[in-house]
Parts: sequence; C-alpha cells; structure tokens
Amino acid sequence: MEKSVSKSDYFVIKALEDGVNVIGLTRGSDTRFHHSEKLDKGEIMIAQFTEHTSAVKVRGKAVIQTSHGEMENE
Repeated sequence: MEKSVSKSDYFVIKALEDGVNVIGLTRGSDTRFHHSEKLDKGEIMIAQFTEHTSAVKVRGKAVIQTSHGEMENE
C-alpha cells in the first residue's frame, strides 16, 4: 500500500551558485527522471512531493530546507 502524500511535504532549495540542477524522480517500480529545473545563484524553488514525485536529486551548491531540517550540499 502506497503512503498518501501530505500537503505539508514541501521543501525549499536555494541555489548558492549558478547552474544548480534540481531533478525530480518518479514513484513506482521503475524510478525515472521526470522533471528538471536549473537554478541560478540566489534563486529559490519551493516544491512538494506528489503522487508522481518520490525523490529529488540536487546537483550543485545549494541550501535545502525540509521539515526534517536544513542541509547544504557542495
């Protein structure tokens, strides 16, 4: 049984450099890329996990804020 997605499952990504890639991955038996965005330094993306999106991959230097805390990748 698949978990229902809460309306509060938002996350925020703030680019700390130009060219940060945010890639959405599908839900289901075959995980695939289904959407990507490119952020420039200072841009912020607010996103939500959905019935189609189960994971997000972030490439580049960014701050990511979730309900579980804040982290920075390099």
